[in-house]
Amino acid sequence: MKRILIITSVLLVISTAALACTNFLITKGASTDGSTMITYAADSHVLYGELYYTPATDHLPGEMLAIYEWDTGKYLGQIPQVAHTYQVVGNMNEHQVSIGETTFTGRTELIDTTAIMDYGSLMYITLQRAKTAREAIQVITDLVAEYGYYSSGESFSIADPNEVWIMEIVGKGPGRTGAVWVARKIPDGYISAHANQARIRQFPLKDPENCLYEKEVISLAREKGWFDGKDKDFSFADTYAPLDYGALRFCEARVWSMFRRAAPSQNFSIDYVKAVPGAEPLPLWIKPDKKLSHRDVMELMRDHFEDSEFDMRKDIGAGPYELPYRWRPLTWEIDGVKYCNERATSTQQTGFSFVAQARSWLPDPIGGILWFSVDDTYSTVYVPMYCGITEVPRSYAVGTGDFHHFSWESAFWVFNFVSNYIYQRYSEMIVDVQKLQRQLEGQFAADQAAIDAAALKLYEQSPQLAVDYLTDYSVKTGNTTVKRWKKLGEDLIVKYLDGNLKDELGNVKHPGYPEAWYRRIVDDTGDHFKMKTLE
Repeated sequence: MKRILIITSVLLVISTAALACTNFLITKGASTDGSTMITYAADSHVLYGELYYTPATDHLPGEMLAIYEWDTGKYLGQIPQVAHTYQVVGNMNEHQVSIGETTFTGRTELIDTTAIMDYGSLMYITLQRAKTAREAIQVITDLVAEYGYYSSGESFSIADPNEVWIMEIVGKGPGRTGAVWVARKIPDGYISAHANQARIRQFPLKDPENCLYEKEVISLAREKGWFDGKDKDFSFADTYAPLDYGALRFCEARVWSMFRRAAPSQNFSIDYVKAVPGAEPLPLWIKPDKKLSHRDVMELMRDHFEDSEFDMRKDIGAGPYELPYRWRPLTWEIDGVKYCNERATSTQQTGFSFVAQARSWLPDPIGGILWFSVDDTYSTVYVPMYCGITEVPRSYAVGTGDFHHFSWESAFWVFNFVSNYIYQRYSEMIVDVQKLQRQLEGQFAADQAAIDAAALKLYEQSPQLAVDYLTDYSVKTGNTTVKRWKKLGEDLIVKYLDGNLKDELGNVKHPGYPEAWYRRIVDDTGDHFKMKTLE
């Protein structure tokens, strides 16, 4: 007997294509404590941010798994289920394996609309089936080889407690099951990033310890007439996702900004992302100037190109309060000339983001932490969700809310309430937001060693005791954070009511606009607003 199984907690979550995501990858030797880390900002204007949870499950022989496209909910087909699937919290499973992605589209003629496996299903199914990063790559490639690859080009970040990999994949086109792909292990001590543009160029052909690839990855390109050089010179990115100006300005620019902040001594030039002829492309990975903590990585996810030529606080679009956001569309036209806004790592349309931290020296339920958040990375709070927990906070859980109805019970709506309110007087209000943000995240970091130690002591008695303890901690931390953030929103309305400003004693002041903005008004209008003296 065959049964069709639907993973309601993950695969039926409907969002729009995540064509604007950002991933950072940190190896053990590049972190302060020897952990591996990957980040993921899932950016979409219609993605409701929530924390997915799928328990470990045993399955009956002959059971089938229904596949629904993660972006749209469209039914794509079904595949056989495996005998046992692992527990998954967000994008990290019980073995500390984590996966993130960014879409680069690539050559659209290679999309196979008859295939079954889309990129989102691949992520969450693989997390249920893989114990290591290498095993995850095997699961992904086996699935697409047998059932076809439905999506456009995709970059995956895949990590376990010891290894961090970047993998890039694109289909083989209609009528040809499977996909061409390359996966490279990030060298220990180095960091990498990708942001909606393929980044793997040349790769070693005989180094399976550090590089894996599909057998037709070069021959398909030759067959299509896209490459005719020597195998050693073949570039996956240049062949399957040729650069255009948008790929540089909107995508590689986010990689550049992460690199320049993590390794300022290397003086990475902005010329490449500005499409200056002859500019040197960014490397696939770099060595940071100093090792990074999970707090450092959180801060790297908070970026508007500050203190650079692209600084979003400085042009007229920022308004009087230096708002580092621009409402869509991303490109616009005046008098037949096309212009663009910047696309930074921090953006208003983030549904959820995380920093996945895996620690090899601890038992899996304690070692894996998904530092999870919803909404804009710059004004959110990353809360610790241990990978072994058996319940997630109600405020973050699937089913607590949805994209079309506001709810104070929903973390997504509470954080969006605060962020959307501060956008109107950003430079003033963000100070209040960051004060509480850093207080909360700082407290989580300060408590981490004690939480780990207590959990480890319980684990030695019984692993289940540790799991129960960490579940209680993660759930309470998440729900308490949302309550604190709701109170912050209430306090902001009181403090900044009607353009005023209340000081710590409750006295109402009228700060007006910044002087620089008044000067812009005078430059633009001349004497129009000038006060005259009557004779």
